[in-house]
Order: sequence, then structure tokens, then C-alpha cells
Amino acid sequence: MARLVYLGTPEAAVTPLRALVGAGHEVALVVTRPDKRRGRGSEVAPSPVKAAAVELGLPVSVALEDVLDVGAELGVVVAYGRIIPSAVLDRLAMVNVHFSLLPRWRGAAPVERAILEGDAETGVCLMAVEAGLDTGRIYAEATTAIGHEETADALRSRLVEIGCGLLVEHLRDGPAGLPPPRDQSGTPSYAEKIRPAELELDWRQPASDLRRVIRLGRAWTTFRGRRLRILEATGPADATAPGGHAVSEGTGATPGSLDGGEVIAGNGTRLRLVAVQPEGKRPMAALDWLHGVRPGPGDALGE
Repeated sequence: MARLVYLGTPEAAVTPLRALVGAGHEVALVVTRPDKRRGRGSEVAPSPVKAAAVELGLPVSVALEDVLDVGAELGVVVAYGRIIPSAVLDRLAMVNVHFSLLPRWRGAAPVERAILEGDAETGVCLMAVEAGLDTGRIYAEATTAIGHEETADALRSRLVEIGCGLLVEHLRDGPAGLPPPRDQSGTPSYAEKIRPAELELDWRQPASDLRRVIRLGRAWTTFRGRRLRILEATGPADATAPGGHAVSEGTGATPGSLDGGEVIAGNGTRLRLVAVQPEGKRPMAALDWLHGVRPGPGDALGE
């Protein structure tokens, strides 16, 4: 067991923190990002990691430099959201749980980028932290296939569990138990944060590309001038769409046109809407939404 400091911020970093505590490690300090407004309203709220740390009775700070004052043997970093400077790393070694197979998808959004690019597999790396962006040597890694319909949230949850296993296994004997690290091998690619514009569905794209955007969980379009989130859809890779209707080819109609429960997409493909969320309303079945809005011949998504 080891005396650790833990650096993390979002929900994905909560389970590894709990796993380390559950394995018997002493977490001397948790460092996270400052409280901020989350959701609607003006009240500030703590990060998910801070909330979990308070529940576990662990001391919390937002000052990174505080990790140097608690006598820790090692720092553990999971989705902290800030590059750690050399001045800190020179005094305290740290390991990072990164949700990709490095050097592919260094950066902030590796799960989302893997899905958008149609990667067949991804994984988790336990790596040494350097001052660069995810450039450190790798202690251990685990690979997993990406499900054809797997959402970003579901994939991230699986990767978190895999990462917890790597942490618990390789830190069982403290920092001295870490295996010899290896250099990253291959051509780096960078997982930039997803921009809002990337989540707007361009119906001129093939249905297969649109489905990958929808799997990120925040895809949107417009209908009659109002925003409409597309929560779930099936497409041409399915043998049968919900309700037993075969997914058919497009008919040359304008991309975005509605044809029953289907939307015409690019390259003669179609998407069948499954679940949507109109602006200002709760999520609902797409068929219920269609029955309510009763689209006419000239109606199309994206307008």
C-alpha cells in the first residue's frame, strides 16, 4: 500500500478514487478543479471528485502545489484537466490513467474521438506523467473492442473499470511495484475537445457518420427553427430497424427530409429516429414526437 495524492475532476475520475481507497491506499490529499456553475441556476457546485472525496472524509484542495506538502509517495492522475508543470513533477512522481491506446488520441477527448473516427478498438494506458501532453512512458495497458452501437458514456464507463483494475493491480506494492515502463510507439494523434459545431448533424453526411455523432450523446439538429436533440437512431448497418421495417435506401430526396420515422441522409442512406428531445421538453420516443408535430411534405430536419 502507498501514501498517495489524487488529482481528478469529472465523474469518470470518481470510481478510480474509490477503488484506491477500497484497496487500502492512504489518500493524503485530493486535488481537483474549483467549484463552478454546473447546469442551470447561479449556484456553484463542487466537482464530482470533490463531492466523492468529502463523502470519503479525504482532505481536498484546488491548489496543485499542495501535493508537495503531504509526504506522498506518488500522485495518481485521472482526468484532472490541467497539465502538471515540471516544477511539481520533479519533486513528486505521478502516474496517469489515460483512456486510449497511446500515442493514439493524446488529449482531452480520446473516447469521443475514437468513436467519431470509427476505431474498432481502444483501451487504457497507465503511464508516467510528464510535462508534455500525454507523452509519458507506459507502465501497462489494456485493449478493448468498441461496440458497433456503443455510446461514449457506455464506453467511458467500461474504460474506467478497466483503468481501476490497472491501478489496483500495479500499485498493490506501491510505486516500487510498478513494472519497467516502455516508450510510446507509433504516430501520435490528438483528441481535441469536441466543439459544439461538431455535434450539429449535417444531413448531407452518410448515415454511418451521423450515427457516430449521435453516439456521443449531445447531437442536435433543428426543426421548424427550434433545436431538436437526436438521442438515438438506427441506420443502414442494421438488418432491421425498430418495428420490423427494413432500413431502405434514400430516394434522392433532400437530405434531412422526413419519410415516416426515417430521415434522408447523404449518399442515399437513411436514419430511423428512435429517441429525441425537443427544445424545452423531456426526452421522448421519436414516433411520439412525429405524431405531435405532424411533419408536412416540405418539412425537413436542419431547417
